[in-house]
Amino acid sequence: MSNFNQPVSGLVTPRFGGIATFMRLPHVPLDEAKGLDIGLVGIPWDGGTTNRPGPRHGPRQMRDQSSMVRRMHQTMHIVPYDLANVADLGDCPVNPANVDDALKRVETYFKKLVGKGIRPLSAGGDHLCALPVLRAVGEKKPVGMIHFDAHTDLY
Repeated sequence: MSNFNQPVSGLVTPRFGGIATFMRLPHVPLDEAKGLDIGLVGIPWDGGTTNRPGPRHGPRQMRDQSSMVRRMHQTMHIVPYDLANVADLGDCPVNPANVDDALKRVETYFKKLVGKGIRPLSAGGDHLCALPVLRAVGEKKPVGMIHFDAHTDLY
């Protein structure tokens, strides 16, 4: 694997310093992404929320909190970054004022990402964010989804 797609070492930059990216991985804009296996993407949108807005802040908080993730899994002794080329692609464009436009923007972004052969790992806002991602990823072939949520409101 490339040394480019490795987390920044705490010996180079302290974990509380630098630009926040998912797991301290390099930030690569989608237009410049080449040779990636997995692209981490934030979807800072919660226009589908009817109560308690705020999930739009999730991607930024996940980036900040993931700065403490270690390069090697301490129990399994696996370095996941040696198994796949991964980068933080930033946030996909959204329109906080228009639900239909926001969903189109997210779907368009993820179609471009999938077209480059990159598997997406998205961190979003509200539950509706999954819809355009699944539409884009599942457009040409069947798709599976693993959904993590902070609370059990989906059954």
